[in-house]
Amino acid sequence: MSSVPRNRLREVTMMLKAIHAQESKDAARRKAREVVERLHAMKLHEAAKKVEQGIEETLTYMDFPSQHWLKIRTNNVIERMNREIRRRTRVVGAFPDGK
Repeated sequence: MSSVPRNRLREVTMMLKAIHAQESKDAARRKAREVVERLHAMKLHEAAKKVEQGIEETLTYMDFPSQHWLKIRTNNVIERMNREIRRRTRVVGAFPDGK
């Protein structure tokens, strides 16, 4: 999508965000179908294909109660944990081999 003009890229970004802003998984699936159709109309067939193939995986968080969605749909917790691991391993430098 690097050859997509900036304004079209912004439009695509907003369409993708709209999928995940839906109130239910069924509504999100319907919105995803609309987005796929719009992407095809914009001649962004590869992007449409990616949305079609990956939408179910990205909507997995909607299987849980809605009050938990924000916490589990983002990677912030995992990213924070990985940063902490990197920070601590840099301090140690090398791990003992157990001898």
